[in-house]
Amino acid sequence: MTIKEPRDTIVLGSGFSSLSAACYLAKDGHKVTLIEKNPSYGGRARQLKKQGFTFDMGPTFYWMPDVFDSFFKDFGVHTSDFYQLKKLNPAYQIYFGEKKSISIPDTLEETCRLFENIEPGSGIKLENFISRAKQNYHLAIDNLVYNPGENLGEIITWETIQKLGLFVSTIRSQVHRDFTNPWLRTTLEFPILFLGSTPAHTPAFYNFMNYADLGLGTWYPEGGMYSVVEAMVKLADSLGVKLLNSTEATHLEIHDKKVISVKTNQGKISSDLVVSGADYAHTEKLLPPAHRQYSEKYWSTRKFAPSALMYYVGFDKKLTGVSHHTLFFDTNFETHAESIYQTKEWPEEPLFYASFPSLSDSSVAPENHEAGIFLIPIAPGISDPESIRNQYFEKIMNRLEKVTGQSLSSHILFWESYSVSDFEKDYHAYQGNAYGLANTLLQTHILRPKMRSRKLKNLFFTGQLTVPGPGVPPSIISGKIVSQLISKEYERTF
Repeated sequence: MTIKEPRDTIVLGSGFSSLSAACYLAKDGHKVTLIEKNPSYGGRARQLKKQGFTFDMGPTFYWMPDVFDSFFKDFGVHTSDFYQLKKLNPAYQIYFGEKKSISIPDTLEETCRLFENIEPGSGIKLENFISRAKQNYHLAIDNLVYNPGENLGEIITWETIQKLGLFVSTIRSQVHRDFTNPWLRTTLEFPILFLGSTPAHTPAFYNFMNYADLGLGTWYPEGGMYSVVEAMVKLADSLGVKLLNSTEATHLEIHDKKVISVKTNQGKISSDLVVSGADYAHTEKLLPPAHRQYSEKYWSTRKFAPSALMYYVGFDKKLTGVSHHTLFFDTNFETHAESIYQTKEWPEEPLFYASFPSLSDSSVAPENHEAGIFLIPIAPGISDPESIRNQYFEKIMNRLEKVTGQSLSSHILFWESYSVSDFEKDYHAYQGNAYGLANTLLQTHILRPKMRSRKLKNLFFTGQLTVPGPGVPPSIISGKIVSQLISKEYERTF
């Protein structure tokens, strides 16, 4: 649909959902202005450059390539017009102890052989498991995730009714039924962490993430995930979107149940329509209290996905014993999860994830050097002083040395950290969360914060705090959903 008269539409934020929404709305004929409080675009997917090293500050996994392909095809272009993809082999590596790891191949056939070698009989079980996960994936993509979450009729179909049991059982129960080896169980459960919850609290239907992982593979865009941001910014610009960085929304001015302007640190911008991909709770704080939908009590009782303590490290040597994506699950998963979701304390022996993009891309580090990105999942809202950051950096560097069997401490050129208070400062993230709301059964679809404001006629929301949920592909989808919702509503008087 192309509107007859351009409307002044303001998009808040420049994360994946905001950039997606801005592109779709511009294509539909809106006069779009996108404002971003930080100097660079991309929201959490910013980039850090230092001493010849380049780090993705946020997402590093490129999963569900079909979602990226679909987005760009909607505008008559292809991902290859903007960046080149490399399929990673191994897709990732998981450490379970000192010099004890498995590497996941880049094909399902090889992964089934790996499983069979570890646990006889598990190869065919994995093949069947992924076949079911594939069915759920296509059901989700084709029928569920592109809905705005306004009523149950969007998701109650004959197909979903047949799978009702998968919404009341859990990933953990499903995996543990078919596999007994703890390494294989962990391999199948870890992708659920991208949904911001634990396998024991995530509906079994979400095993479609296993198909996204083992079926579709793990990819890397040359230059890093920021290449995707640059592609979307370039596309938005070509569609006529006005992009304003270092411009922070400070107040939404209301008249007759409409947002008539957005006040910023650079001045006031008039609006016919506002779409916020910025933090949902923060956006509502820009409104007078009477126009807010959700109270502080509401947000404080939601189950948030973890925040993160991240490190960006420059090494003056090439590392051994690691892959592009390496997970260190050599400590107790349940104990760490308890520290995030129950006690909300710092984990004593944390699990952590590391990305070494320079193993696949020579452009992100000087020759014979290594760029390392490390992430520890932690509870949102937790205090993260410099002393804690120093302590945990030493912890994971010692673990990295011990588990991989190499000396590294004298080869660290520099390191920088990023954590809860930085997420709060840079993104106004509620309690410094990194991934939005967890995808639990009670926070799915209509039970998530709404895309359409109930209080204001022309205010809409997109991103990981609304539908479909956390992650880069869901955020891109979210931008499309909100633009379609707006298009359907356009004959109404805002």
